[in-house]
Amino acid sequence: MKLYTTLEEQLKKENNFVSDNGEIKKWVVLDKARHFDEELIGVLLDSKVLKQEFFKDIKGTLVFDLNRFVLFLEQKNWLNDSYTKYKNKVGLAIDGKFLKQRNEVSLVWPFKDCVLEGGQSREEDAREEIFFNEVLAQDEITQLFEPKVLTNAKTYDKDGEHEFKGFTRDAKLNKKRGLPEDTITDNLIIKGNNLLALYSLEKEFAGKVKLIYIDPPYNTGNDGFKYNDNFNHSTWLVFMRNRLDASKKLLKENGVFVISVDDREVFHLKVLCDELFGRENFLNDVIWNSTKSVTNTAIISVSHNHTLFYFKNKDYFVKNRTEFRLPEDGSGFKNTDNDPRGPWKADPFQVGGWRPNQQYEITNPITGEVYKPNEGSSWKNEYKKFKELLKDNRIIFGTTGEAGPQRKRFLSEAKERGKVSKTIWTEVGTTTNGTQHLKKMFGKAVFDNPKPESFIQRIIELSTQETDVVIDYHLGSGTTASTAHKLNRQYIGVEQMDYIESVAVPRLQKVIEGEQGGISKALKWNGGGSFTYLELKKYNQDFMERIELAKDTKALLKIWEGMKEKSFLDYNVDIKKQDEHIDDFKALSLEEQKQHLCEILDKNQLYVNLSSMEDKEFACTEAEKKLTRDFYQIKT
Repeated sequence: MKLYTTLEEQLKKENNFVSDNGEIKKWVVLDKARHFDEELIGVLLDSKVLKQEFFKDIKGTLVFDLNRFVLFLEQKNWLNDSYTKYKNKVGLAIDGKFLKQRNEVSLVWPFKDCVLEGGQSREEDAREEIFFNEVLAQDEITQLFEPKVLTNAKTYDKDGEHEFKGFTRDAKLNKKRGLPEDTITDNLIIKGNNLLALYSLEKEFAGKVKLIYIDPPYNTGNDGFKYNDNFNHSTWLVFMRNRLDASKKLLKENGVFVISVDDREVFHLKVLCDELFGRENFLNDVIWNSTKSVTNTAIISVSHNHTLFYFKNKDYFVKNRTEFRLPEDGSGFKNTDNDPRGPWKADPFQVGGWRPNQQYEITNPITGEVYKPNEGSSWKNEYKKFKELLKDNRIIFGTTGEAGPQRKRFLSEAKERGKVSKTIWTEVGTTTNGTQHLKKMFGKAVFDNPKPESFIQRIIELSTQETDVVIDYHLGSGTTASTAHKLNRQYIGVEQMDYIESVAVPRLQKVIEGEQGGISKALKWNGGGSFTYLELKKYNQDFMERIELAKDTKALLKIWEGMKEKSFLDYNVDIKKQDEHIDDFKALSLEEQKQHLCEILDKNQLYVNLSSMEDKEFACTEAEKKLTRDFYQIKT
């Protein structure tokens, strides 16, 4: 006990280790220890007792014994707050060791955004969010990524909502787009945890998706987005990695992955994506002028976001360059000489990669100026092509006839080849355009900083052809799905938050009805089409959401009674001990009570696994079984 007291007294000499209420910040101490922080080591060395206990003398040099120090803090439960003490009382250990002390555990994020519905309708409604991360042993997540049972399916078309009759598998369309004839061709909107939904989509859509675009939480440190947008750096990266790894399996060999983010995480995200997709498959970082407003209080006002483009296999696009092009809109094409071949534009003199003006002498017929090839260049090859260009009135010397040689590129040719995109996008709208679009559609602001449809349109048109499959598993307000719908792409949108029903689905209904915001007028959009809505069937997730919404301890105790009766609890939980120490539970803060109840739920059973569909305990209805079998093509 004397050692505990000595250490506590010594640490309290430094303000960095002490909270406002005079308590030691135990996790700060642990973090600094693991980073061999000079300030912490200096404090320990100032005490003869601590110096002797936590340092080794190796040939006259003192070496900090990190393992001993950390083990002392954790095993002896030193500096435990009330919550940690309570957890130790009720168990949550294997073979007498707490999970965090066992070597075989790995940090995973199976339910990060299951726990928090987080976010609010307006910035000024910001509130304290409870943030849970959890360390799980590998053998505890054996069922986590199994396909899930589906429920609550509905179909929407121009006549409104309908009872779901079954998935469409258009063999003719699938054959045309090079997919197996039995692939689902419906547009899908799925409510549920996006990580688990990605694994559920794998059986049906692995290797079939042309484009995945996501606009995830940016880790901004504020709650302006309707996500819990307040991860710390390392956990945000793990959160992203899990989902990127799962989504990569869905991409076709010539698939494209695109992700928007701001400068807080883009450079770390680039390293992560290089690892997952291969650095050689990185295309570009597109700079989007997301806002034209100026923040006068800033040192430099930020006006752009980053969008990273990755290929599943860049070699494919190197060999098929014209596939990754924007549609040619015809701007700049004129027919000043009434050429019967139509409008044209004067381009640098190159045809199929060869440059005649670097291979042959070209004489301007008006000025007499001779343009010679570069030194070392040859004019032995392609002479026939060059003569044909001259004969075909394809070589020009500017509008006055006095410029250097150029060639005519006709609009008809340009439309076939498409237009190369640049990396700076200033002409595709701003977040203000996206916000005003939704505000006009719903009569009020319903989502913060949505992307404009014109921005998503450019990404979709660069990466896909009509009827290709597009996925957005951070669906948000539904911009990607709405844009894809208008552009005749099949889309799959995934979102867990309740605004999927209050914003994304109603928005798509309005698109089907022919709403004229966003890109509608430019496309002459008149409505039409359909989509199917469905959900992952919840089990423990119901308890997770009820816990998060609970207002007081009384409500949580009622939930605990329901958990004992109907939920699946972690196998390390001792229910008897939990009830024996219920007074200690009541003494915890509301946030700590919520965290504890969430932690003792079995994460394998957040949603109903496909393998449990026939288990009576999960009470799957016949309609749910039929829907699920149809989706996974399970024969009965």
